[in-house]
Amino acid sequence: MIGLFNRLRKGFWREDGTATMEFVLMVPVFLTIFMASFESGLLMVRQILLDQSVDQSMRELRLGHMNNVTEASLRTQICSLTIVFSNCETVMMIQLDRISTTTWAIPGTPTACINRDEQIQPVVALQIGQQNDVMLVRVCVIQDAMFPTTGIGLGLAVDSQGGYALISRSAFVVEPT
Repeated sequence: MIGLFNRLRKGFWREDGTATMEFVLMVPVFLTIFMASFESGLLMVRQILLDQSVDQSMRELRLGHMNNVTEASLRTQICSLTIVFSNCETVMMIQLDRISTTTWAIPGTPTACINRDEQIQPVVALQIGQQNDVMLVRVCVIQDAMFPTTGIGLGLAVDSQGGYALISRSAFVVEPT
């Protein structure tokens, strides 16, 4: 019995392969942590830049610096202020609603996002306010995860093509001219 153990130890249980074994076991763990960290960092950068570009665009709108405002012109303005979105103008949807100052009822409809599977997109409200109107703006951008099978990519709600929604909400009062 001892001879069999010594033969196995010399042939199969050699000590010169232990570093390779540790490497093979630990590298997938480290790569998964790295990819999850990168994905969550990219998600945060995208969300922060979307919020910032929406705030800057709405500032221009409320101060009256934008004339003949349409959804396309707002989309172009927001996309011009951010650099991290791929196909920004084709994957963004904007809702702009007036909030009643008598009831202060905020619209209960959920934020609409682009459905990349359909040619026809949902109709959303784009009400350009008058002086002293309180406006609620909601912007949704669909972006694809870089590493969808690791970390935060697994926990995101995605569409059928693997894109997740970034939603930015803001409210402002239209300044008097």
